[in-house]
Amino acid sequence: MVSEQEYREVEAFIFKEARYADESAYDDWEALWEDDAKYWVPTSPDADTEVDISHIFDNRSRIATRIRQLKSGFRHSQTPCSPMRRIISNIEISPLNEHEYEVAANFMLMELAVQSTRDMNLWGGAINYRLRRVEGELRLFYKKIMLVDADEPIANLAFLI
Repeated sequence: MVSEQEYREVEAFIFKEARYADESAYDDWEALWEDDAKYWVPTSPDADTEVDISHIFDNRSRIATRIRQLKSGFRHSQTPCSPMRRIISNIEISPLNEHEYEVAANFMLMELAVQSTRDMNLWGGAINYRLRRVEGELRLFYKKIMLVDADEPIANLAFLI
């Protein structure tokens, strides 16, 4: 169990991370990550990163590359940035140890593909976060997004999910 204060602090961090992604605040979003980061969107619930393909499987260096590409103006699948908003719900927080938390949540993301079809894409699923307290501040070191339709052909996933 976590205290009410810890719950509110972790919840606020999760909401801030989602807002940064929704508003294409790339530098702010990237600054939330620790050096040992893993950002993962597998193609099945039981995927193994060693043998299975993933929609996204980034370490800290690859996250930085992704952000540079999004900011370059040459990532045409996100120029201009997709307007999007997500709803995060059913947040459950478990302490991993004195300084780390595992957080499970559900999400629904609405993305308007203004660069091409102008379709409204709906992305939904579950998210597993791992957060670490560093010098009093929460930092993100793991984010796994399990899309409901992960094992189906999906639209362009060239934004921060």
